[in-house]
Amino acid sequence: MKFFFVLDFREKFRFFSSEPIQNIQVKFTRLEKIWIEAKKRLMLLPKRILAQEQAFARVLKLQEDSVEIFHSGRLDEKRLKIKFFLFLQKQRTKHVLFLAGEAVLLPVSGLMAFLPGPNVFFGVLALIMYTHWQAFRGLNAIGRKKHQFMTSQILAEWEEALPSREEKKVAAILEKIENIYHLKDLDKILFR
Repeated sequence: MKFFFVLDFREKFRFFSSEPIQNIQVKFTRLEKIWIEAKKRLMLLPKRILAQEQAFARVLKLQEDSVEIFHSGRLDEKRLKIKFFLFLQKQRTKHVLFLAGEAVLLPVSGLMAFLPGPNVFFGVLALIMYTHWQAFRGLNAIGRKKHQFMTSQILAEWEEALPSREEKKVAAILEKIENIYHLKDLDKILFR
C-alpha cells in the first residue's frame, strides 16, 4: 500500500492512500436499515475528506514498522518531517474536537428515534464518529511508525503546476499520476 503527502489545489497538504475509497463495512442486524441509509449519506462527503480519513484508518492494518510516504521532493528532508509532524498534530487535534462535538450531539440524535421511520440522524452521526475514531487511531499509529519519505518526480510536476491554474495542464498531470500509481478519481481528492 502506498501513502501520499501532497499539496492539493488549495495548497493544503492531503494524505491519502493508493487503495480506493470504500464503503465502511459495519453490520448490525437490528439496525441494518439505519446503517445502510447512513452509509449512503456518508458517501456524500467530499472524496478528499473521505480519502484522507480512510488513509489514516488503513495505517492500522499495516504490519510493518515503517510507512512509505510519497511526496514531491520540493522540501528538504528536515522541513518535510516538521511539516508532516505538524500536519499529524493538527489532524489529531481536529479529530479529538470532532469526536467531542459528536459525543455531545449523539444523545440529542437519539431523541430523534421518536420520529417515524428509521433514525437516520443517529445512524449518520454514529457512522461519522466511527470513521473519525478509526482515523484518530490511525493517526496515533502512524505517529509511532518510522516514516520513509519517497520522492516522486510526477508529484513535483503537480505541485509546480498548481500556481499556474491551467486546467488542461493540471488534468494531464493528474492523469499521469493516476496511471503511474494506479489511483482512481484523483481529481476529486486533489483538484476540485
